[in-house]
Amino acid sequence: MRISSIESFLLEAPIEPSFGWSQGWTDRRYVGLVKLITDDGVVGWGEGLDGPSARLVHDGFAPLLLGADPMQRNGLWQNMFHTLYNGNLAGGIGGSAISAVDTALWDIAGKASGLPVSALLGGRVRERIAVYATGLYYTQGEFPQRLLDEARLYVELGFAGMKTKVGGLSLAEDVRRVAAIREAIGPDIFLMVDANQAYNASTAMRIGRALAALDIFWFEEPVNAKDVEGYLQVKAALPMAIAGGENLRTRYEFKDYIGRRAVDIVQPDVVNVGGIGEMQRVASMANAFGILCNPHVWGSPVMIAASLHVAAAIPACPPARTPRPYQQEPVMEFDRTPSPIREGIAEPFDQTGGFIDVPTGPGLGVTIDEAAVRRLSVDTRKTGA
Repeated sequence: MRISSIESFLLEAPIEPSFGWSQGWTDRRYVGLVKLITDDGVVGWGEGLDGPSARLVHDGFAPLLLGADPMQRNGLWQNMFHTLYNGNLAGGIGGSAISAVDTALWDIAGKASGLPVSALLGGRVRERIAVYATGLYYTQGEFPQRLLDEARLYVELGFAGMKTKVGGLSLAEDVRRVAAIREAIGPDIFLMVDANQAYNASTAMRIGRALAALDIFWFEEPVNAKDVEGYLQVKAALPMAIAGGENLRTRYEFKDYIGRRAVDIVQPDVVNVGGIGEMQRVASMANAFGILCNPHVWGSPVMIAASLHVAAAIPACPPARTPRPYQQEPVMEFDRTPSPIREGIAEPFDQTGGFIDVPTGPGLGVTIDEAAVRRLSVDTRKTGA
């Protein structure tokens, strides 16, 4: 079995209502997919591309991939990484390009062997993954009623936790906003805040102290994603857990955050970190240091499935007689913002009682509607037969 062609799709879909966070505002959703096809017809799907990373896959990685045995995914990962290594280009779009291809290779390996990806990772530790609702973004108008109705809905749907944004308003306004959510959902729901790198360390500590009385479970990306010293400063000053890592690529960028205990919770993103294999390596590093690994997830069913498989194979941290989500078990992000792409290119995932079952079908265990992919695609490119 050999890789015969590579195809990429850049998907775009308008959404309503639009929403914002500390770094921007959007009225549409974007997803970039890669499709690898073998000479005997096995197809693998991966996610993580944008325009520049798609070009990197076709122009830089295609000579390494076309004609190669897709079952040799570790070797192919190293070959892709090596093409970027000397120029220190494995971060940013380079890491995302590797991620997309690596996930597609795991999908092929699972389909060719008739096994789910979780089995190829060594087998499941758990059959279902706890998820928290991500939503509660900034929107125009209807505050606070729309925001609080959304928060109450997540409780009614069975979520044990939810995450909201800070960093887009003044400190006082954001604290009032989070306080209103806490009052609406009560004391027994895990509530997290995400600043998306909005603050320097002193400002992050200031708002963190104000939020501490609201029993915030974790404070995500309080400072710049590459500011290890800032993370250490914030972590030492605040009582809630500090989380981060969604924007880091490969184990090398995670090394200091884990080794220096700059975070309490590490959040690798499978479309950024380097794919399924690298995400498992980062999770193993974190586990050895007693740091929880809660995958960051934001994308299509391809990404959701890949993250579920990795989360299924992560050991409890630390082992416990009855490991619990948020305490010893991983808990995974479950985006609830509008997305025609997430809901439209495969059977959408849904949660029951705050959990999602790990797919049991071969490979990623999702069936992609290619007609829907092509309908939503604004840019398609193919290399190979």
